[in-house]
Amino acid sequence: MVTCLKLAITKIGDLLLRDTITQDKTGNTINDIDLVIPDYQRPYKWTAKNTIQLLDDIVEAKNENKETYRVGTLILHQEGEAYNIVDGQQRTITFSLLLKALGADTIKFLEQPLANNPFNIRNIPNNYRILERRVNNIIDDKDKRELLDYIENNCELIVVITEDLSEAFQFFDSQNARGKKLYPHDLLKAYHLREMNDMDVTETEKVVKGWEDLDQKELSALFSDYLYRVKEWTKGNKAWELTEHNIHKFKGITRQDNFPYAMFYKGAFAYADSVNRSTMPFVSGIRNLKPFQLDTPIVAGKPFFDYAKHYYEILKDIQNNDKYEGYYINDNDIIKTLNLRKYKNGVGNRITRLLLDTAILLYVDRFCPERPAKADLEMLDQFVVFAFVWAYSLRAQYYNVGWQAAQNFIMGNDVMNSFNIYKIITESDSPISLLSLLSDRVNPIPVSSIAAKMDNVDEQDEFGVYQNYLHYFKVNKFMEDANEN
Repeated sequence: MVTCLKLAITKIGDLLLRDTITQDKTGNTINDIDLVIPDYQRPYKWTAKNTIQLLDDIVEAKNENKETYRVGTLILHQEGEAYNIVDGQQRTITFSLLLKALGADTIKFLEQPLANNPFNIRNIPNNYRILERRVNNIIDDKDKRELLDYIENNCELIVVITEDLSEAFQFFDSQNARGKKLYPHDLLKAYHLREMNDMDVTETEKVVKGWEDLDQKELSALFSDYLYRVKEWTKGNKAWELTEHNIHKFKGITRQDNFPYAMFYKGAFAYADSVNRSTMPFVSGIRNLKPFQLDTPIVAGKPFFDYAKHYYEILKDIQNNDKYEGYYINDNDIIKTLNLRKYKNGVGNRITRLLLDTAILLYVDRFCPERPAKADLEMLDQFVVFAFVWAYSLRAQYYNVGWQAAQNFIMGNDVMNSFNIYKIITESDSPISLLSLLSDRVNPIPVSSIAAKMDNVDEQDEFGVYQNYLHYFKVNKFMEDANEN
C-alpha cells in the first residue's frame, strides 16, 4: 500500500538548469536537487530515432502554441540529499543533451559518472551529435533561443518522490502496467521487492542491480519456458503458459506464514545464509550453499532474487556446450548435432529441445554436486543420453510437433517412450536409482514408427558433427530395425 508518496510538477529548465523541482502539491519549491542515476539503473538505450522523435514532438507542441507540454513522469527515490532516478532516466538524459545542444549553460546532471558499458559509451555521444546537427541545420539562432526557452519553461514533468525504495519500484511497475502489459517476471520482481521493505536500502539496490544486470529477455524465458513448466510437470500437471493469473506459484512463503512446512523452508534458508556468511567455511566443509530445488517452495523477498539468479546461471551453463564451466554439459557430441541450425528452427524443434533442456536442468539441480567426482560426470553423461532419447522420441515419431502433442507425451498418453521423466527424476533418491529406472522405461523405437527423415544418418560435416540426430539413436541402440529379432 502506497503511504508516503510526494507528488510534484517541474519545468525542465528548473530541474536540469536550476536543480529545482518547481512545485509540490502544497505549492512549495524544492531546491538544491541532487539528481542521481543510481548504479542499479539500466544503461542509456535511447537510439537516434527516439531522440529525434522527442525533438520533433517538442517542436510540434511549440508550433501549436501549447502553453504546457507534459513530457512524462519522473519517479525519484529520495535518499538523504540525493534524488535517485527510478524511472525516467532515458528521457531526462535526452533532455539534458538537447538543452546542451541548444546552448544551455553547464548542466550539473551530465557531469556525474555513468556506468562504463557499451550503451552509455555509444548512445550518449551519438545522440548529442545528432541533436547538435539537427538544431544547427534546421533552426537559426533566434529559433534556437525560442526553442530553448520553450523547453525550459513550457515542458513539464510530473514528479513522484518517495523515501521508500521498494515503494518507488512498486509505483514504477504499476505505471508501466498502465502503458503496456508487463511480463510475469516483472510482476514477480515488484511483488518480492515489497516483501523486502524492511531491508537496508543499500542491500535492496544491490539486489535490484543484480536483477537488472541479467538479460531481461532470457530472464523472461527462464520463468515462462523453464521454471514454470518444470514446476507443473514435476507435479504431473500440463503446463501451458505463465501469466499474471498463475504467477502465485512463484510468490512463495511470506514472513507472515508460520505453518510447520513454511517454517521448515524458512529454516533451510536461514541456515544456508548463516553458512554462506561464515568467515570459516573450512570448519563446516560447506561453501556457497544453495537452498533451492525446482520442485520446492520459494521463500519470498531476497531469496526469490537469489533463486532467479541461481537458475539463470545453471541454465546458461547447461546450454553452453563449448566451454567447460563448473560441472555441466561440456563438448557433448549429441548437443553439437542438436545445435545445428536446422534443429533450432521451427516450433517442433524448439519444443523438443525445451523438453531436453528442462530435464537436464532438473537433473543438475537435484544430483550434480558443485565439485563433481569423475563418477558424477559419467552419470550426467549417461543421463543426457537417456533424456535425449526420451525427448527426441517425440520428434522422431511425429511429422509435426505442437504443444498439445508435447503435453500428452509428458503425461504418458501418447507414442513410444511417452512418460513423465520429470516425476521420475524428483521421485529418485540418487543418480544410480534414476538411471536404473530410465534403463527400464526408455525403449528402442522400431524404424517403422519413425516419421523423421532417415537419410544421411551417419553423415558428418568437416568438424565431425553428425548431421542427423537419429545417428545417436542408432549408436546407442535405441533404434530397432524391424528385421532384428
